[in-house]
Amino acid sequence: MRDKPMGSQERKSDEFIVASHEAGSRLDIYLSLKDLGLSRSQIKKSVDDGLVRVNSFHSKVSYRLRPGDIVEIDKREPVACHTLPQDIPLTIVYEDQHILVVDKPAGMVVHPAVGHVQDTMVNAILHHCQNLSGIGGILRPGIVHRLDKGTSGLLVVAKSDEAHQGLAGQFKRHEVRKTYKALVYGNPKEDEGVIDVPVGRHPIDRKKMSTRSRRSKEAITRWRVHERFGMTAMLDVDIVTGRTHQIRVHLSALGHPVVGDSVYGNPKRADAVHNTFVRSKLKAMKRQALHAAQIGFVHPVTCQEMIFSSPLPDDMADLSNFLRRYVQV
Repeated sequence: MRDKPMGSQERKSDEFIVASHEAGSRLDIYLSLKDLGLSRSQIKKSVDDGLVRVNSFHSKVSYRLRPGDIVEIDKREPVACHTLPQDIPLTIVYEDQHILVVDKPAGMVVHPAVGHVQDTMVNAILHHCQNLSGIGGILRPGIVHRLDKGTSGLLVVAKSDEAHQGLAGQFKRHEVRKTYKALVYGNPKEDEGVIDVPVGRHPIDRKKMSTRSRRSKEAITRWRVHERFGMTAMLDVDIVTGRTHQIRVHLSALGHPVVGDSVYGNPKRADAVHNTFVRSKLKAMKRQALHAAQIGFVHPVTCQEMIFSSPLPDDMADLSNFLRRYVQV
């Protein structure tokens, strides 16, 4: 990045020189592969708004790059965030001036959306943090990955632009190591396995994801049995890619849906449990029994290797203890 004079003002921009092996790429695709912390739609908007230049001239997103082209993209000045800070307690695992690692409880939405404009993780972080990332043109916490509302566990947040760009790059290159605990129905025949099946939007229900999508993306999930309970099992799950609902979709396709998953699960699995007490305990899990238990990455500023762990939340731990006692009887 460099500062470039623009009249009496200064314009902060990132500059890239197109290599021979990158020639022929569309401008928007080329920039989406850079560690800018911007989504494809944000890059397109930057191009449309005249913030991107090729060889000092404004260009279209569809421009095909040539070797030696100089591509510049100006950074937007952050604008005010419309989300209001709320004094919501946060379980902070780690914090410095650049990043924040929090342990999200099940039931909390990460980003405000229709129907969830308050009581979200972002509302809580806005209250906790004073200096926030301005990536994407909006003054907000740098949420570089998400957890579903019903999923608990570790979430890393960028507090500075530099951290946001670095973390976004690591996530894009699949360098962040994430391990989940998943309580699933059934007793897997193998001790471990890999699910390498593309995931995309469900062909009929657009709110769901599916392994039978017409337009899917690569999705890889590694799993291994941590403990067997007979009619259920606790799995350690590592995700290589980070597609929406990937673990839940993949485990459902494997025939071992996550306990409590009302979207990708099968209510008949609980009904098939003969013991009334065990069946009622399984049905009492009102959210998917999925927990982001460990996350590892390189600190985007200090370059230090970092790894954080989170114990099972009470609901999953209590259910596991009950199932363990039941199996031993």
